[in-house]
Amino acid sequence: MGKRGIEILGLDVNELLTELNKAFADEWLAHYMYWLGAKVAMGPMKGEVITELTEHAADELRHAEMLADRIVELGGIPVVEPKLWYEMTNCGYDAPSDPFVRKLVEQNIEAERCAIDVYDKLVKMVEGKDRKTFNILQEILEDEIEHEDDLEALIEDMDLLKKNQ
Repeated sequence: MGKRGIEILGLDVNELLTELNKAFADEWLAHYMYWLGAKVAMGPMKGEVITELTEHAADELRHAEMLADRIVELGGIPVVEPKLWYEMTNCGYDAPSDPFVRKLVEQNIEAERCAIDVYDKLVKMVEGKDRKTFNILQEILEDEIEHEDDLEALIEDMDLLKKNQ
């Protein structure tokens, strides 16, 4: 992005780059959590849970790519050391160490709720100032809201299955 383009944003670009890199770290950790959860999942509705986690893992990777592209456009550099993801993350990383499907889904619901809060804050930060970043963040926020809904639906299905046994 050119000098004048950055000047008209109406916000501190360095602060924005820091926040985008934190979100970038979150997306990589979320991608890995979903991807690995899909590999280790065990229990009732395993197939449905694996399908959902695999889909969400792909979405999180796409989000990381969108953020990386925007960071570069704004003159920054995406976090280049994976070990720094843990230091920069907003939402942390909850390892899928308990492979039971319900536990995995509950973990991911909590992660999605954190992501929703992060992107809601970021959308408000750039709203009316940086349209391109706003559109990217709004798209990611919508995906995170959909992910939470998808996962909550899986819990509802698990509860119905248990109730009807």
